[in-house]
Amino acid sequence: MTDTPAASPTTSALDNVRVVLVQTFHPGNIGATARAILTMGIKDLVLVNPRCFPDEEATRMASGAAELLENARVVERLEDAVNDCQLVIGASARLRSVPLPHFDEPREMAAHAMDIARDGKVALVFGRERFGLTNEEIACCTHQVSIPTNPDYGILNVSQAVQVLAHECRSAWRLTLDKPQEAPVARREDDQLPTREQLGYFHEHLGRALQGSGFLNQPHSQTEERLRALFARAEPTRRELSILRGMLSNLERQTAAANAGPGSEQSSHEAT
Repeated sequence: MTDTPAASPTTSALDNVRVVLVQTFHPGNIGATARAILTMGIKDLVLVNPRCFPDEEATRMASGAAELLENARVVERLEDAVNDCQLVIGASARLRSVPLPHFDEPREMAAHAMDIARDGKVALVFGRERFGLTNEEIACCTHQVSIPTNPDYGILNVSQAVQVLAHECRSAWRLTLDKPQEAPVARREDDQLPTREQLGYFHEHLGRALQGSGFLNQPHSQTEERLRALFARAEPTRRELSILRGMLSNLERQTAAANAGPGSEQSSHEAT
């Protein structure tokens, strides 16, 4: 079954969706993924340290999606694949040890992703065939999503999982076409979500400020992980993040002044 593509202005949301495969072992899964996403109108594929690529098996499994495969980017780190994205969704079973916002239903995930993809970039991240994404890689995401499967046999091939989530994204995108009169106005840049890189800089700044003030007494504590999850749920805009960083900078100045002691200003004048 096929559907008629809409005019280019309305296809931009799908154009802003990226599929990321992390350390794929079988090259055939890369080709099958290329085919799966192209059928859903997604054309951005990034590979993080694939075992073997390019490869004839990948090209064979891609079938008519060979051009998409040829344009796929290969990077060394997951951060390199997602740093320019506003929403980074890791496909995995729910990990209690990483308290990120979690979508239990792909349909709910897709509706949110298509809203962000109107004027920002969204990455769907998939892990290795045998054990998926590591905790560290999930921590690189802003959200998680799980695919509800048969509890007695819930094994999905990587490309099958990609197909499910890509289909849900296309379905959510098509719903927006049915109600063009309700299409929201494009957000101003300051009102858009920050990229994962910008959010990373904020969390580094937050960690420094909290450690400098004495609130945190050790780096990379569980408190920092929970703060990351809190801001992931809150989804502050770029403007709001700028306000928060201004607050942190002021906190750092106040902390530095307090640590310098009451006589520091007079000593500074005498030294000059």
